[in-house]
Amino acid sequence: MANHDGSPSPRALRQYLQDLERAGVTTLPRIELPEKPVAQPVSEGPITVARPAEPSPESPTTPNVADQSIEVTAQSQQPALPAHAGETPNQPLQDQGEVTTSAEERLAALADRVAACTRCELLAEARTQTVFGVGDPNANLMFIGEAPGADEDRLGEPFVGRAGQLLDRIIVACKMTREEIYICNILRCRPPGNRNPSQQEADNCREYLNEQIQIVNPEYIVCWGTVAAQNLLGMNRPIGKMRKQFFQFGTARVLCTYHPSYLLRNPSAKKDVWDDMKFLFAEMGVNLEENR
Repeated sequence: MANHDGSPSPRALRQYLQDLERAGVTTLPRIELPEKPVAQPVSEGPITVARPAEPSPESPTTPNVADQSIEVTAQSQQPALPAHAGETPNQPLQDQGEVTTSAEERLAALADRVAACTRCELLAEARTQTVFGVGDPNANLMFIGEAPGADEDRLGEPFVGRAGQLLDRIIVACKMTREEIYICNILRCRPPGNRNPSQQEADNCREYLNEQIQIVNPEYIVCWGTVAAQNLLGMNRPIGKMRKQFFQFGTARVLCTYHPSYLLRNPSAKKDVWDDMKFLFAEMGVNLEENR
């Protein structure tokens, strides 16, 4: 009998040796067995990846209108920006020296990187200082504006001019304090003449915005004005058509409304912003009309 691999079983081998002994054979010649072949690595070749199945015509492709939420691809997956002259290539914060553990420490490390940034040469030369962000590093709610103005450039804090004072009154009406919210902008340097950021400037600063959102990890984001809404969400809709609905950016639900500076020029729009705030806070489980 033989084993499963074709070699003789021990019983058959003993019988064979006994037959040889009875036949007068006392020694057997030594047979050199060939070395066991070594498995060779498989040569690298093209890898075939199965293409995902096309969605069927019956598959829904529109957002759930009842939920009033629209899914938006987070631009945090943009390709890494190249290092600029004199600038250390961007690396995850935990790879730069001592590993930090708190959101406050991670934001401070990121703020140091922003302060040394010269990607927008014109803005870097003209700025008094960078305007990073303020508020609770673990805030449930984040406000995003467009770019610093003259007062913000002078003080290094977002929303501190006339528009910022109006924003503060809106925050109080929403039964919150400025310290409970995290506030930042699309840009961290003031554009000349308070003009809107160019697309290149917004792209250069996008990495910092993405990291701020990732660190704070808010549940809700409010985009104040067209510049903030279109840049964050990658959409070209006018702000009036983006109100009273939620968009999704990463894990955060995003509401878009008019910028406070627009309200200074158009006071009648204050009611629209108040409606947007009631819509937002109702989603957060707070009735802003109660005990007013």
